Amino acid sequence: MEFKELPLTSSLQEGVESFGFSELTPIQEACIPLIMKGKDIIGCAQTGTGKTMAYAIPTLQRILTTGEKEGPYALVLAPTRELALQIEQQFEGLTYFLDVNSSAVYGGGDATEFERQKKAIIKGADILIATPGRLLAHIKLGYVSFNHLTTVILDEADRMLDMGFREDIMHILKHTPSRKQTLLFSATMSPEIRKLAHTIMNKPEHVEFAVSKPAEGVMQAVYMTPESKKMKVIQSLLSGKDLERVLIFSATKKSVKEMEQAFRQMNLDARAMHSDLDQHNRNEIMRDFRNKKIPILIATDIVSRGIDIDNIELVINYNVPRDPEDYVHRVGRTARAKSSGVAITLVDRNEVKYLTKIEKLIGYSVYRMPEISSF
Repeated sequence: MEFKELPLTSSLQEGVESFGFSELTPIQEACIPLIMKGKDIIGCAQTGTGKTMAYAIPTLQRILTTGEKEGPYALVLAPTRELALQIEQQFEGLTYFLDVNSSAVYGGGDATEFERQKKAIIKGADILIATPGRLLAHIKLGYVSFNHLTTVILDEADRMLDMGFREDIMHILKHTPSRKQTLLFSATMSPEIRKLAHTIMNKPEHVEFAVSKPAEGVMQAVYMTPESKKMKVIQSLLSGKDLERVLIFSATKKSVKEMEQAFRQMNLDARAMHSDLDQHNRNEIMRDFRNKKIPILIATDIVSRGIDIDNIELVINYNVPRDPEDYVHRVGRTARAKSSGVAITLVDRNEVKYLTKIEKLIGYSVYRMPEISSF
């Protein structure tokens, strides 16, 4: 199905066309008609499948056909500020030709940023994209009104539950109208997600796609190597390669910082992304990585889900993820939108048990690369 077949306003069609989209992805084709009919939706699909547009387009269409009232009309809850900003960028692109505005509400900024968010809320931004903790802080100050809210969207709902936001979410929803459309998107369909959906949704339609396997375009490989030699393996992998975007995941903030220093000693241009950085620095790093000013990004799992950066050529797992689902999300940073990519995982003998869990989840063995003889 093509986007031009959707019953959208001409101005919204222009916004869609500005992204260069023509055909709907499977989750978009399944969700958009149901959302436009006003159905509650549980959408389950892995990252990189176009789920943001699956809810953004019909949500905007609904706003455009809603009578003149004071917003917000739609609320999107997301687990991290990075994802909230990414979603806002998608809405901004779609609304370029529309008289609709959106605003991101997230923690980590200074007092000036908090005031900006407060003004956007009080003036009634049409769409709020928020992290639960920061939105709840604004709600407790008494100036948040959701009287005209028509749509609530929970993006990366499984991640929000993993991060302990369930109580915040429930508290926020108590401030929203009882009659509203609720859309829940998750990469996994755990018992906790089903319980949440049963609590907050009205006869939801289920849209589920295979979620526990990396995209077909990802060439996965494993290097069996002692922890002490992992940096040498990475150096060998990157040496002499003209790669524009490499994303390396490590388990802790400490290891990410240490790796950044090690890369500098190797004269490789790399930056670390972790929660100790203030929001301005994190935004700057992500912008430079997206614009290819930084070829290597080293990160904790803070960016493993929901960040939409195309054409990442290589993903390296310095540590084997303890949670098999995290592996799927990490390697899902490459081979997005039908492209191809490479994902390499470095495995110490103490991590083999975690690799075994991953292979059990995805249903096959990851290719073992031959040892690098130079060390």
